[in-house]
Amino acid sequence: MFSMTRRTLLGTAAAAAAFGLAGKLEFTRPAFAQTPVEPTVGFYKYTVGDIEVTAIYDGIWKKPHDPAFIKDVSVDDTKAALAKAGLTTDFMPIPLTVVVLKMGGKLIMMDAGSGVGQWQTNATHLPANMAAAGIDYKAIDTIMISHFHPDHVWGLMEKGTNAPVFPNAELIVNATEYNWWTDPSRLAKLPEGRKPAGKRIAENFPKWKNWKLVEDGAEVAPGIQIIAAPGHTPGHSVYLANSGKEQFMISADTMYVPALLAPHPEWQGSYDQDGPTAIATRHKIIDRVIADNIRVSGSHFPFPGTGVFVKDGNAYGFTPVQI
Repeated sequence: MFSMTRRTLLGTAAAAAAFGLAGKLEFTRPAFAQTPVEPTVGFYKYTVGDIEVTAIYDGIWKKPHDPAFIKDVSVDDTKAALAKAGLTTDFMPIPLTVVVLKMGGKLIMMDAGSGVGQWQTNATHLPANMAAAGIDYKAIDTIMISHFHPDHVWGLMEKGTNAPVFPNAELIVNATEYNWWTDPSRLAKLPEGRKPAGKRIAENFPKWKNWKLVEDGAEVAPGIQIIAAPGHTPGHSVYLANSGKEQFMISADTMYVPALLAPHPEWQGSYDQDGPTAIATRHKIIDRVIADNIRVSGSHFPFPGTGVFVKDGNAYGFTPVQI
């Protein structure tokens, strides 16, 4: 399921201009070439209006195929979706890209990454790639958190000591997400597999004084709005940045494996805490991206973590930017 008409209209030169990318931009065509598993560069810069966006590669989870990954969907079907998108079928590729915005004289980091080796043993690249991009950890003014899954927040803490990595940065998160995870009664209710993460969050995050809890729809910085996108977690949120007539949405895990969930938005991932709500959110967010011509990034899109969605009936086509 892919809308070739819109895809054909998006010539590479026009698309490069639309995304503000300085380098050559290509749209992947799975029938001709397979997308590399890992990028050859560690960061990539582009602009949205006056916003300078730096996409920084953290690492990849080469997740073994698992029939439980997508509810009631076979491994053969998930492999077929990967192959159709031009991705490897040897494993489930789940890359992680962190976005830093330079906006209004501030450096704003969207999620904190997975922490060096704290999520996956080969997800260790963020510090070096940030430095290569000319971004100093200590210069980050604000970190806007989408949700409290380890690959998005373990980068807030040092491995072993749990000391805060960004003690002076403002940490913004949806109040629903923060309160759900730090509820004293929560740990006992979590599935066994999530209890270690829940325990680490509950024991450390409440100690920090630099949290700013916000509600859905709040302007969290000049030109940036938080939008509730529940389902993946109770308080999962996306952020919408505005610059003149341009808009940029940091969609986090709304569409976390687009090769699977764009053509099959009704598929329920095992990491979606509330599957039906996640499906409804997926449609709501991506429909808005398309209708309003919003540039979009996703934490687990192929690096550099951005691309174009188009409608295809009740599903979507997705063409990742390839640098």
